[in-house]
Amino acid sequence: MFQVYTSTDKSQDSKKFIAEFKEWDDAMDCAEAAIEGKTGIRYVVEETNGTVNSYGELIASVVAESDFN
Repeated sequence: MFQVYTSTDKSQDSKKFIAEFKEWDDAMDCAEAAIEGKTGIRYVVEETNGTVNSYGELIASVVAESDFN
């Protein structure tokens, strides 16, 4: 699964969940559309494979992120 977020800085607190997709292409299309025409924002795409940590939280890896516009 791919999760798409936008953020206004590098902190975890500024991440805003946009959507979740099964397909890479769909996630990237959504990510690019989410920041199109906006300044001071970037996208972050994370992939989860169902693995959880000792707290029961999904472990996600950043697979794509943009620079700030």
